[in-house]
Amino acid sequence: MEELDVNREDVPESRPTNVRWLIFGLACATSFVLYLHRYSWNIIGPKLQEELELNNTQIGLLFSLFYYTYASGQIPSGIIIDRYGPHRFLSVIIAAWSIALVAIVQTTNLILLGAARLLFGATQAGCYPALTKVSQVWFSARKRTVLQGLVATAFGRAGGAMSPIILMTVLMGYGGLTWQTAVSLLGMVGLLLCVIIATQLRDSPEADDRVNDAERDVINDGRSITSQHNLREMLPFGKAFKNSSLRWFTIQQFLDAGSDVVFVGLIGTYFLMAHDLDIKQSGWLASLPLWGGALGGIVGGWLNDRLMHETGNRRWVRSGVGFVGKIIGCGMLVMTVLQTDGTRAGIYLMLAKFFSDWSQPTTWGTCTDLGGRYSATVFSIINTAGTLGGVLMPIVFGGVLDWFTSTSLVDGVETSVTNWGPLFTLLAAMYFFSGACWLLVDCTRTISEDVES
Repeated sequence: MEELDVNREDVPESRPTNVRWLIFGLACATSFVLYLHRYSWNIIGPKLQEELELNNTQIGLLFSLFYYTYASGQIPSGIIIDRYGPHRFLSVIIAAWSIALVAIVQTTNLILLGAARLLFGATQAGCYPALTKVSQVWFSARKRTVLQGLVATAFGRAGGAMSPIILMTVLMGYGGLTWQTAVSLLGMVGLLLCVIIATQLRDSPEADDRVNDAERDVINDGRSITSQHNLREMLPFGKAFKNSSLRWFTIQQFLDAGSDVVFVGLIGTYFLMAHDLDIKQSGWLASLPLWGGALGGIVGGWLNDRLMHETGNRRWVRSGVGFVGKIIGCGMLVMTVLQTDGTRAGIYLMLAKFFSDWSQPTTWGTCTDLGGRYSATVFSIINTAGTLGGVLMPIVFGGVLDWFTSTSLVDGVETSVTNWGPLFTLLAAMYFFSGACWLLVDCTRTISEDVES
């Protein structure tokens, strides 16, 4: 019998499947839609203020309702995700917040408006804790910060940047749609995403039959790991907050996310009122800071991984990138105060967000570093601190604007003029102290080690 000669080339090697890139795409799409919907307030807010005849403090209070439930939903969401995984959780909340968005624009009843705004906040609360868990279990540690930067900042901020362009410039300006119809169309996009997430996302590579062993080795860097979803222990919060880095990290996030409220809810009004621009011009100018943030996220993620590779010093790379970005962003906000031209103001605001938001991948990476297997819960703690800034600062910002608003009679018509300079000066101070906090965060002292010690 003739011996069969089998060459090595005739035996196909097991090549990694590419399911992880599908999951990456789903994470990017989810982040994009999250901000696309959230930043729709840039048109919803001014329209409600006009139709309901609300002052700046009142519309700020209505805006801040989002943050009440967004804050209270963070930690419960993180605990649920760490215990049971992100798949079903994301499917449910995307559908729920999309429905809430449509509900907001379909009523002028203040009670119903408030209820819909509260629901919108509650259902968006768990999105980024879930995406943090997705990035931890699906992305290789060597590339994680770059990919987190693309998910959280590049695609998230891009969604925010596209929101005023799609709503104000395209759908309303060129399409002639009412603002209610335009926002409702965005809600339909969210429902479509919900269906895709429900059918395509899985909790981990181990839970996905489409992933082969070679791809699992790539994701886990060749190391054998314990499935994150077999862990049922809850993070003991008392021990966790003995970690001083976590405490400074929460203060940093309070200042960072609190300052971001201006870009979520007031930037459209700023260009419409402070520079007396029309809806088309305001749409693209309001998007500039968000494009700056999106680009900053890409640069910041790359900068983190590159510097950590070259220096091996994870602690000071994380802190240094966060500190430098916030300080430069502070300077750009000071320059914004000096501008009288709307386009130049938009450019400086874009630069402010570019440098500020290059710390967003650092935030995600630091949550993963500090949290270990509790990463979703730690992210939810940090995001809760940021959300508390979102609860407080809209009221503070509205009060600042009202305080620096003067009313006068011009040709028998009562006219109000608002000085926006003090608001941006306050933002600059918040950026400065946020940067200082980064110097006190040591991401190498993990909470998992503190809890188990």
